[in-house]
Amino acid sequence: MIGVVIAMDSEAELLLDGMEIENIRTVFGKPVYIGKAFGKDVVLVVSAEGKVNAAAGACAAIAQGVDVVLNFGAAGGLTPQTTEVGEVYLIEKAVQYDFDLKQLSGKEVGTLPGEEENFLPLFCPPALDFPRRALGTGDRFNDSPTDHALLRALGCDIREMEAGAIAEVCKYAGVPFCAVKAVSDVYGLGSTTEQFRMNCKRALLNLKAHLPEIFAALEV
Repeated sequence: MIGVVIAMDSEAELLLDGMEIENIRTVFGKPVYIGKAFGKDVVLVVSAEGKVNAAAGACAAIAQGVDVVLNFGAAGGLTPQTTEVGEVYLIEKAVQYDFDLKQLSGKEVGTLPGEEENFLPLFCPPALDFPRRALGTGDRFNDSPTDHALLRALGCDIREMEAGAIAEVCKYAGVPFCAVKAVSDVYGLGSTTEQFRMNCKRALLNLKAHLPEIFAALEV
């Protein structure tokens, strides 16, 4: 069974539009849709934005006994050289760039307790040939040059507010986690807020067209 954790209603609608819903319940305060999509058993959790919400959503999905967790949706690109508005990317690793114990532990920004590396690897199905990128997750949506410099210094190509937290929950639960992102805005090409408002729908439609192959690649 595939567990899908989605932040925004507009993102969840990409799946709900074609999903055969068999049951709806609330788990950890999150709406959970149980049914079938693309011929597979699916649990969809709409978590709302942010790391805590995403972690609760991942726990809600895992509590239903899923075999793999998928997160998809819109995200921001960090450079025009590595990301393009509307394009779809497979996330190969994720870091929480606003988690910082460096002053106490001496470890790199984003390194979680018990970890030696700050990036957590994600499950990349071999059948998916989207370009692979590194992602930074934090509880901020902004055009901050300080945040941008940190993200680039860490080696991130894409930023958003959920996948790094889901990756942490899935790692400790022993459940594979796959993330696919469509870029709605790119730093340096004008206000990311205005870009997001202008391009989010197009980016999500591009992503929706790939959902059949994404679900087919998750062999469960």
